[in-house]
Amino acid sequence: MNTTSDQNEAAQSHATLAPAGNHAMVAAGAAAVHGGPQPDRRSADPEAGRLAAIVERLREEALEAQSAADGRALVELAKGILVGQLGCGPAEASRQLVKLAEQSGTTLLALAVDVINQAARDRVSEVAQEFLATAVADPASEAAPAFRLRSAESRVLAASDAQAVAAALLDNALAPLGAHGVAIWVTGADSSLTLAGQAGFTPEDADRWRYVPPEVATCARLALTHRELSIVTSLAQASLPTIGRRQHPDGGRIVIPAGTGGRIHGVLEIGWPQPLPPQPVQIIRQLEALAELCAHTLEEQPPHSSPDTPGAAYHAALAELTDLAGHLDDTVLVLAPVLDTHGRLADFRIHHVNNSFIDPAGRPRSTVTGRHFLEIYPAAAEDGGLFDKLERTFATGEACEALRTALTTFVGEVPLTTVADVRISRHGSALLLIWKIEDEKARLANLLQHAQRLGRVGGFDQNMHTGEISWNEQLFALFGLPMTATPVPLEDLATHAHAHDVNSIGRFLRTLLHSQRESSVEFRLQRPDGITRHIRMVAEPVLDDQGRLYSVRGACQDVSSQHWTEVALAATRDQLADTEAESADRSRLTLQLQHAIMPPAPAPLEVPGIRIAVRYRPAESESLVGGDWYDSVVLPNGKILLSVGDVAGHGIQAATGMVVLRNALRGLAVTGAGPAQLLAWLNRVAFHLTSHLTATAVCALFDPTTRTLQWARAGHLPPVLVRGSQAQSFPLNAGLLLGALPDATFTEEEVQLEADDILLMYTDGLVERRDIAVTDSLAHLLTVASRSADTLEKRLDTVLTYSASDTDDDTCLIGIEVR
Repeated sequence: MNTTSDQNEAAQSHATLAPAGNHAMVAAGAAAVHGGPQPDRRSADPEAGRLAAIVERLREEALEAQSAADGRALVELAKGILVGQLGCGPAEASRQLVKLAEQSGTTLLALAVDVINQAARDRVSEVAQEFLATAVADPASEAAPAFRLRSAESRVLAASDAQAVAAALLDNALAPLGAHGVAIWVTGADSSLTLAGQAGFTPEDADRWRYVPPEVATCARLALTHRELSIVTSLAQASLPTIGRRQHPDGGRIVIPAGTGGRIHGVLEIGWPQPLPPQPVQIIRQLEALAELCAHTLEEQPPHSSPDTPGAAYHAALAELTDLAGHLDDTVLVLAPVLDTHGRLADFRIHHVNNSFIDPAGRPRSTVTGRHFLEIYPAAAEDGGLFDKLERTFATGEACEALRTALTTFVGEVPLTTVADVRISRHGSALLLIWKIEDEKARLANLLQHAQRLGRVGGFDQNMHTGEISWNEQLFALFGLPMTATPVPLEDLATHAHAHDVNSIGRFLRTLLHSQRESSVEFRLQRPDGITRHIRMVAEPVLDDQGRLYSVRGACQDVSSQHWTEVALAATRDQLADTEAESADRSRLTLQLQHAIMPPAPAPLEVPGIRIAVRYRPAESESLVGGDWYDSVVLPNGKILLSVGDVAGHGIQAATGMVVLRNALRGLAVTGAGPAQLLAWLNRVAFHLTSHLTATAVCALFDPTTRTLQWARAGHLPPVLVRGSQAQSFPLNAGLLLGALPDATFTEEEVQLEADDILLMYTDGLVERRDIAVTDSLAHLLTVASRSADTLEKRLDTVLTYSASDTDDDTCLIGIEVR
């Protein structure tokens, strides 16, 4: 197909088309290799001078031969396109190509590249067209990007592996842009990165960066995370580890995902020796075209690797680490990597443990040595756990120190978590893992294990991330459940308890889950067999190395006999102390009056257009029983009265005053007046008909036909509206508290509600704190209220559990869900 004249013509055309700066670039590259401009040493050493001249001439001839070969390949490809389009033979296609070049006044190679671009309609041709549309230089420089990309494509197609692809990309397309190195990474199914080929970096760096585990932050991982071209202006500023950083610590990087058909096969990483200035759009498009060429190569020629066979140096390093471990007082594990068939890290083998080894589960050294690390400590494989730290140190060689790391082991079916300070370092291909267990934590964990065995105390552990719950056999027996039953989550504990113990359990959960402090509670357990037992539960939160709640562990004990003993002693003390009995009767009367009006957990109320649920948390001290109240009534005109209020003070006077105001508002609402007028009348009742009673209140009227809400407030905190995932408070309208002045006026507002809206009305016991402002507590309330919940009741339970209050005041919370 090729003729001698055609080949000579292609070579001449290639020499004509090549950019004028190419020969200068070759000379500059040669000078750079020899450390800069070289003096003429032929006068001092004629033989050395002649040898240097020969080497330089051979280098230039090799570069020119490669360029000529690339040019011939492009010309032959253009001839093939003309054969297909014109339906002629190769010789006719060659003559047509020469004729077209003469008529257009351009070189044969420039015309060949243009023919290829017109026929291909691929990313390279798009880049060429964009460059031509924006370029202002002479035609030769306009064709340079297209020639570089097509030459790189020709070399890539002829490359035998990814290493050759990297060299072709650097030599043909990236070195003219100032790049000094290219790395081609292949992505694994687990998001790991394997170095398939590189050019411009040292062999030591290539060996050190042959594999990067998942989740290790590198420059190349930016392209996987963002799934688009990413630029690192300066490695020093970004502080990201990557191949070749030691050579050029302040260099710049561009990383591009290399994918086809929507699937990313790898990442093309390009390095510059200096900080990277902003790049023109044309350069970015050229780099994206190169990444596409690289992706097709990775798709057709997937890399393969096999783990290296350990040699004498490897075993010598293990022996040295074993000797070092014997001289350390803390627990030391020497870990040898276990690689899969593709050379990727799968696990570590515990090669040796020293004489000071302390296992969190109490296992001897003989049962640990020689086993796989994840087999002995499977909980270390969780995200962000100890195994992730081992992987990172193995991949990067960077030592790791993690204080207060959770080491979870299993004894039987009971998980035991120990806190330790961990240090990891790499020596050759092996790791040295050192941990120092906090003695007090280990002693408490061991004490809990023996208490469950000897005292038959029910033990449990609940993972707050996965929801997994572990019970021992004694706890199933205490709850009267078979071993095959599903353990009861902490959040559902109140459903198995007596109704009067619901508030105690709520305070217990709030201290444990929200405040993250150890807590205890006594409650009456209602078992499925009808038996009621008095149970004492003690639990503590378990935090991870970042201070976040990881799990809750605790124990339950049947204290029924102790309870009845305490009841008998309390009765005896009541009989001997008349004054105490009278005080107790008064408090009990107050509680009974309050519970008669407002039970602690009433059933949800279904009314036209809305659904209402209420949560009431009385003060922990009976002497602090207050006058919080709420009410919801369907009026004769079809509207629904919604109200909540708080009478100042505590005791029987506050409770009776609450009853007066609540019933008065019910009667006044029948008149059909608006909320502002109702509060004005209720203010007169508080001022004239009670003994100088003061109170705050919110009064609202909901119209189910239009979903409009009219509301007004009297010195009370405004309601909160939850719409979707957003929560916001109603404005703080003017309104004096009830009973302060004989006559007062109130501002009335109207709000248009929508289906699925949730309205929260509450008393100040939900947000009052001694140490922060009310505005901060309200902001916390809005954050908690915006959390998603399956039902209205669960949303109210969440708000009550995680409220920011600490004043031990009565708390009333009413939720209205619009249908």
